[in-house]
Amino acid sequence: MLAKAPWSKQFVLDNSMCFVEVIDTAGQEEYGALRDQWVREGQGFILVYSIASRRVKTGNPILMLAGNKADKLSEREVSKEEGAALAQQFGCDFMETSAKTTQNVERVFANLVRALRQTRNSKPGVASKNRGCIIL
Repeated sequence: MLAKAPWSKQFVLDNSMCFVEVIDTAGQEEYGALRDQWVREGQGFILVYSIASRRVKTGNPILMLAGNKADKLSEREVSKEEGAALAQQFGCDFMETSAKTTQNVERVFANLVRALRQTRNSKPGVASKNRGCIIL
């Protein structure tokens, strides 16, 4: 089964023209290779689930905010403080990483696994303080 063709609409909203394009992959794996490009180019995202199925994961996912390319300090456009502020806005922890030098890469995954374990080991019905977003 292929994804539905992209849907687009141009309309006036709040006295200003806008254009919306929706790409519906219906969660199909064959679109995995394109997903990275769509995420890079996308300006807004809507997460959709079916109200007709309980197969949907319930609960809050653990999110992490990682400022990548920490090896390119001379090219920095986003300050560490801005990253930390964004993380605070999202209710997450924050860390800067470098995939090139592997700086903090293992730590990002280790922190994610620890947070997931802590959430899993929490008593049922009690929200963990660390649920939400971890910023690295």
